[in-house]
Amino acid sequence: MSINEQAKPFQRTFPPGPKRTLPLANLIAYGRGALPYFQNLAKRYGDISYFKIGPQETFFLNHPDYIKDVLVTNNQNFHKGRVLQRAKRLLGEGLLTSEGDFHRRQRRLAQPAFHRQRVAGYADVMTAYAVRMRERWRDGETLNISEEMMRLTLAIVGKTLFDADVESASGEVGEAMNVVMELFRTLTIPFFELLQKLPLPQLRRFDNARAKLDRIIYRLIDDRRQSGVDRGDLLSMLLLAQDEEGDGGQMTDQQLRDELLTIFLAGHETTANALTWTWYLLSQHPEVENRLHRELDDLLGSRAATFADVPALRYTEMVLAESMRLYPPVWAIGRLAAVDCEVAGYFVPKKALMVFSQFVVHRDERYYEKPLDFNPERWLPEARESRPQFSYFPFGGGPRRCIGEGFAWMEGVLLIATLAQHWRMQLVPNHPVALRPLITLRPKYGMQMIVSRR
Repeated sequence: MSINEQAKPFQRTFPPGPKRTLPLANLIAYGRGALPYFQNLAKRYGDISYFKIGPQETFFLNHPDYIKDVLVTNNQNFHKGRVLQRAKRLLGEGLLTSEGDFHRRQRRLAQPAFHRQRVAGYADVMTAYAVRMRERWRDGETLNISEEMMRLTLAIVGKTLFDADVESASGEVGEAMNVVMELFRTLTIPFFELLQKLPLPQLRRFDNARAKLDRIIYRLIDDRRQSGVDRGDLLSMLLLAQDEEGDGGQMTDQQLRDELLTIFLAGHETTANALTWTWYLLSQHPEVENRLHRELDDLLGSRAATFADVPALRYTEMVLAESMRLYPPVWAIGRLAAVDCEVAGYFVPKKALMVFSQFVVHRDERYYEKPLDFNPERWLPEARESRPQFSYFPFGGGPRRCIGEGFAWMEGVLLIATLAQHWRMQLVPNHPVALRPLITLRPKYGMQMIVSRR
């Protein structure tokens, strides 16, 4: 629903929400943890609530229809949220952070690399890297599966998208990524624009991490420009792409850097977290793990999975879908109102922030019976079709929907199948499992697991 076109202005009313008994009350409560803060809003105030953190007016949406309104129906009224705007300090004008005509141009140039036929060509690399990892494991050893999955998905994104072996740099990249993720809390502070002008130690660490990542990305660009070889990967396609629907131009090195770094980071961080939580859930639900193993044994036997097997790995996909319901890699989305508009019958002023959380909606008992249970049967076709569209949105929605969604689904299914063919994973006794909701939903203490050969 868009703002009415009558001359008379809206009667300004607010949705229910926490009262500011003290000037900084909401900021203090939010600072204790954004995720529990959102959960409490949904529990106390329902489908839409209103609060202010400092000067920022914020609406929390907790209904699929309202989320669809912002992401799809009236998406032109909203821009990316403030955190991602601030993330331009790292990502520049990449697909995650750019807006308007420039974003549409960049998406047109990148889209062919993620077409189904192109993504299918990446399957063998995904499987090969997973086989290489599983063959390094030793029966009974303890591994931090979170780190293992980060290493694996980093190697895959480097090879499939840039045709480069970045596994040797995985330690450096992992260290830089940790610094970047830790800055997330700083990015959410209302007065960050003022703070980033100060010589703060955490900002210096962030800039050093960015420089490390830049060296890796620019080296890939320079090597490819010098070789002049079209390898058919994303980097080659972006180097050669022309905007035939627009100005006919090509990307500069800066634009290439922004897009490559965005995909480089987003393309492995989110999948690695999804896999880590999947192994944890399987270790807690042996009946699901046994059914998964039966599917793999019946379909694959001892041979490696291929792209042709992906449609038949239905239960494997259901396990992944249910894991991303309970532990969505991207756990919240924000949008800033670009104009005065209306959502759910309430007036939304320009620059107000709209926030909605996959983590909260995915655990809503209105859409999922016993929502805290791990039950892949929820993803049988008839059950899936019975739920509203935006009761499940791990990849966002609308024109800003994740460009790599097809890549991520295939990768997740193939990696689960390839590793679970040969290994079981059991959580180390008494290992603490807690959430660390940064830009993505990480396990706070890693995920120490004992691997056992099947």
